[in-house]
Amino acid sequence: MKLYIKNMVSIRCKMLVKDELKRLGLHFILVELGEIEIMEDISLEQRLELKMALQQSGLELMENKKAVLIEKIKAVIVEMVHYSDEMIKVNFSDYLSEKLHHDYTYMANLFSEVQGTTIEQFIILHKIERVKELIIYDELNLTEISYKLNYSSVAHLSNQFKKVTGLTPSHFKQLKDKRRSPIEEIGNENESH
Repeated sequence: MKLYIKNMVSIRCKMLVKDELKRLGLHFILVELGEIEIMEDISLEQRLELKMALQQSGLELMENKKAVLIEKIKAVIVEMVHYSDEMIKVNFSDYLSEKLHHDYTYMANLFSEVQGTTIEQFIILHKIERVKELIIYDELNLTEISYKLNYSSVAHLSNQFKKVTGLTPSHFKQLKDKRRSPIEEIGNENESH
């Protein structure tokens, strides 16, 4: 049985969900960002217990199919930008359609309607957050970062970075207070936590 979980965006979240499933005596086949698959059919009582336990950790068991799709879109973007070693070199709309088996236009319209921002803007926010992370780690130069995140040029990366943060990448690097946003808060400004 598959279940979908909102705000599940990190390895810590995955560990938390696994612990909760074990506590409830449920056996998981798969625990991915935003999605779990368990061997058993979950009883109403177990579902309620899981839902309440997840809420205490800021996670939410999803019921609505459209909300589930939104979370799947977010999970694919987060996985691609933050956890994949190589950015996808194909058209992202095609990749998303193929991965989630939905028409991209439908997903884009639904995402905009529910999130109040476009899929493209959500991707940009995550890419810029990843750029910040890579600048802070100081292992790659801007040319390497722009290549890693599939930017057409360093200038394109710099322009996008400045548009989102108000700073140039080099100015950001000089700042003492290099504050980054938690992944689960990126692109969720209009949601209450």
